This record gives sequence, structure tokens and C-alpha cells, in this order.
Amino acid sequence: MKAEETITIDLRGKSAFSDYMVVTSGRVNRHVGAIAENVAKALKESGIKKLHVEGLPNCDWVLIDCGDVILHVFRPEVREFYNLERLWTQSPTPAKTL
Repeated sequence: MKAEETITIDLRGKSAFSDYMVVTSGRVNRHVGAIAENVAKALKESGIKKLHVEGLPNCDWVLIDCGDVILHVFRPEVREFYNLERLWTQSPTPAKTL
């Protein structure tokens, strides 16, 4: 589907809800929706039964949660705004003591 700038983030040890996060972009809303629909269809065909999809009506940001892996498909502007890559890959900073 020619998704763009696809990255995988290892969440093991960082999150209790998932092991991996995949973040990718589509060029416009229609492309985002097509990517998400095709991925969801392929996951169902491969036997993934627990599948939750959010955001398909607007297609600015579609989330596909299949348990161990969460896929985010964004329009470029929305991806830049939320910047999940930075949020999940930056090292935590220690809290200051007062």
C-alpha cells in the first residue's frame, strides 16, 4: 500500500499494554484509510481474532490494536503533531528532588 516512513518501536519493558508499536504515514485521508483497511483485513485473514480499529471514519489517524502490536497510521501533519516516536523512544529523565 506504499505506506511511508514506517518505524517499529520496541515497547517491551516500557508498556504493559503492548510489546511493539508500528507507526507509519499515508499521504492523505484516503491513503490512510486504505492502508488501515488492508492491514486489518490481512490480520483477520491470518487468524488474529482480537482486533480493535479506531479512527476509520475520519482517517486522520487510524489505530489498529491487535494485542501484542499496535499500529498507528497517520496523515503526515497529524503524525508530526502527536510525535509518538519521540514520546516512546526518548529516555526518561530523573525527577528532581526538592
